[in-house]
Amino acid sequence: MEYQVGLEKEVGADTQLTYMTTGVLLQKIVNAKCLTEFTHIFIDEVHERTEEMDFLLLVVRKLLRTNSRYVKVILMSATINCMEFADYFAVPFRTTLTPAYVFEVEGVPYSVDEYYLDDLKELIHFQISPSFCNEPKILPEVYNIAETLILYFDELENKENRSTGMSLNRGSVLVFLPGLAEINHLHEVLSSMVQKRLHVYPLHSSVTLEEQSNVFLTPVPGYRKIILSTNIAESSVTVSDVKYVIDFCLTRHLVCDEDTNYQSLRLSWASKMSCNQRKGRAGRVSKGYCYRLVTRDFWTHCIPDHAVPEMQRCPLGNTVLKVKLLDMGEPRALLASALSPPNLKDIERTVLLLKEVGALSVEMKGVDNPYDGDLTFLGKVLAYLPVDLHLGKLIVIGHVFGCLEECLIIAAALSLKNFFAMPFKQHLEGYRSKMEYSDGTLSDCIALVNAFKAWRSCREQGQLRFPRAELEWGKSNYIQIKRIKEVAQLHEELKERVQCFNMCTDHTNGCTNEEYVHKQRFILQVVLAGAFYPNYFTFGPVSEEIAMKELARKDYKTTVVAKGLTKMPLTKCFIVPGESRKVPSE
Repeated sequence: MEYQVGLEKEVGADTQLTYMTTGVLLQKIVNAKCLTEFTHIFIDEVHERTEEMDFLLLVVRKLLRTNSRYVKVILMSATINCMEFADYFAVPFRTTLTPAYVFEVEGVPYSVDEYYLDDLKELIHFQISPSFCNEPKILPEVYNIAETLILYFDELENKENRSTGMSLNRGSVLVFLPGLAEINHLHEVLSSMVQKRLHVYPLHSSVTLEEQSNVFLTPVPGYRKIILSTNIAESSVTVSDVKYVIDFCLTRHLVCDEDTNYQSLRLSWASKMSCNQRKGRAGRVSKGYCYRLVTRDFWTHCIPDHAVPEMQRCPLGNTVLKVKLLDMGEPRALLASALSPPNLKDIERTVLLLKEVGALSVEMKGVDNPYDGDLTFLGKVLAYLPVDLHLGKLIVIGHVFGCLEECLIIAAALSLKNFFAMPFKQHLEGYRSKMEYSDGTLSDCIALVNAFKAWRSCREQGQLRFPRAELEWGKSNYIQIKRIKEVAQLHEELKERVQCFNMCTDHTNGCTNEEYVHKQRFILQVVLAGAFYPNYFTFGPVSEEIAMKELARKDYKTTVVAKGLTKMPLTKCFIVPGESRKVPSE
């Protein structure tokens, strides 16, 4: 039994069973264009419906019907719409389609009771404002209900103790909130209740690894553990001693702006499927309780049954590139066979974006095709790199302009969780450290480069040869050592991958001349602008009148205004689709 997770790989010649992430499996299948490497494929948590998961299912289904007919595929989930998946993987037999087999396995050791706001009126007295409506938000009185409910658990457990004659531990509580702001608010309120003896822990994507490990600690006898979490605890993190789940039934999911192709998080009601997954976090070691802070009628008629799959609301750039690598037909035709096909306009817009980026040519086999195109050299590079399209483009442009090393660091760091530590209640100190590493540029990317180089330099000089010394250095600089090591691993993998395209780097250049450093930083900033186009912003006040004068009626989406460049001669100019940009001469 071995595993392959991201950059970690423990697989030998005698391996019979391998655990791997969805991304690793998808990459293997895309490269091989068949499933015959495996006899059985188990795909877990298929209900999550991420873009990667849906595309994996599409490819597996396609190959099962072509060159991999004898491979067995098993789909698994605790909250799955069985018939939807069974019909999707139906097998043609004579003149009909036979749905895939469905097996149900009972796996809940203890029952979990469900309660809604209607049920709580008899337990804790409260009034719900008439403003409680379809708009996804948390009203102040709903926060109050959650706080009162947590205190009520003492009374509930006292009744259980009297009925059983046993003294039970105070059960842990898992509260599902939509985001960091809501977690901070409730954390502040609960932490102020010192006399109630509560251990309150936040859990979200940006907590430090040390803070994340705290949620698994056994609370001090007589204390109750409260975990305030985003949907990260739905399936990614399992805390076995949770007895109570309080669910605000809200989430933040990624949506994509049609004009800029830029992703943002939007607050919305969680689906019934997600809420049922949250409910399943309780009842693992004892009887559980789930409290949903919506009315029963609202749950029945307003909470959606399923979330909108990512493939219908997120950018499709990486998916379309993988379609091109598979060489199974036009992107529109192949993606139309997905479990939840994306909108045709989204696919067409993605193809156009890839042509603007330079990943696809305007022609397909010598013929103009607005809906498809041949993979260019840049497209092959972007498809081969395990990073976002803009980060892949950053690497290629960085190679052209002689700052490949810095671009590899940025791409690796932005592809993984932030290695800058922002400990709870210490955000100001964390931001101050990050600001120092940005060296006056106010650039996150440059801060990442400088911090990574500082850590690497200290290691090469032998200052961090002992683990304790390295941890102390990280703590004093607000840098998470484990995560910066993950960035170093991805950095090395990216370096190896780009070498296949004759892109090489050497970070040993020790030139510290101030003019050289200033020039290299300026070039890096120009490269960043080119890679992340058209997502720009400016510092300082900008009036509409001044902006119109400076742009001279040019399209703001395809125009870049550069100021303060008189110290460096501008003699070279190159054109890319949709924009014109000047760069400094060498």
